Amino acid sequence: MQIELEQLTQLAEIHKKLSTGYHISEQDFALWQELDTNEEAYAALFTALGNQLKRDSRGYFHFDVDDATVNMGKISRLFALTTYALVEFFADQGQDPLRALFEVEISHEILASILQQQYHLFEQLEVFSATDLKREVMNRMLRYGFAKAQGEHFKLLSPVYRYLDALMAVDQLAEFPGESSNEQQEQADV
Repeated sequence: MQIELEQLTQLAEIHKKLSTGYHISEQDFALWQELDTNEEAYAALFTALGNQLKRDSRGYFHFDVDDATVNMGKISRLFALTTYALVEFFADQGQDPLRALFEVEISHEILASILQQQYHLFEQLEVFSATDLKREVMNRMLRYGFAKAQGEHFKLLSPVYRYLDALMAVDQLAEFPGESSNEQQEQADV
């Protein structure tokens, strides 16, 4: 494939964001449009540079990295725990958790509630207050494209599906502990 670099007008900005772990979603309109329009060229170029551009049908691009390791980083564990805690919080409130995750603005009060409900887990990751949760998790979610600021609140974006998918996989493992990975994948494909 012949790649015309001059046609990739947002190459530097896209590469910079993706290589730092940022997820480009439809909220990043100009970058999203550029990737959507020239996906094949960007994918070929990034592959040649040793990166795998991944497009999720739920509305975001990211570099595919092996995050299925036992040594998941602290930030990823905090993102996963916060996503789990929010799902639990919204379910306990009688809301559809999936809908609420993407429609409800996450306030300081919600952060304080999930921290209180899951304190024993957050404590293990050295988060002791709603202010810590905002600083350690929500501000990083902004930095990596998982959320956007809404005044003093946060709104989660489609890349959060990566953590929802991981939670579903863990849930499925817990549901079928004696089965092999292939059997679980077959069931998931059905």
